[in-house]
Amino acid sequence: MLAPEVLEPVRLTVAALLDKKAFQVVCIELSELTSFADSFVLCSAASDRQIGALVDEVQRRLRAGGWRPLHCEGEGSTGWVLLDYGDFIVHVFTEERRSYYALDSLWGDAPRLDLEALGVDPRDTAGRA
Repeated sequence: MLAPEVLEPVRLTVAALLDKKAFQVVCIELSELTSFADSFVLCSAASDRQIGALVDEVQRRLRAGGWRPLHCEGEGSTGWVLLDYGDFIVHVFTEERRSYYALDSLWGDAPRLDLEALGVDPRDTAGRA
């Protein structure tokens, strides 16, 4: 399980994504596999415009809690935005880009974090498969 100092911003991130109707939200725990991050948060968006809304909401909520990204890469028009918060990295994709880069499969052996254990309702992701 993630360290408490990582768990809270990851929980806020997932809640923000679900509130803005992201789908296929997945948290991958990397702490035992890599040294560059403890977790990935992956999600899909229906459009480039929604990517922008998702990224804005994540940044707004985390900034309110005192977290700022170390690095941001991409923009909505590229179909993929990466927000690097050091201990965790947020990837917001269009479905096409997510399928192309296949990070879910690339990190297929890594454990997934249960969204309910994070204190969010995963049923909010049920609208899209």
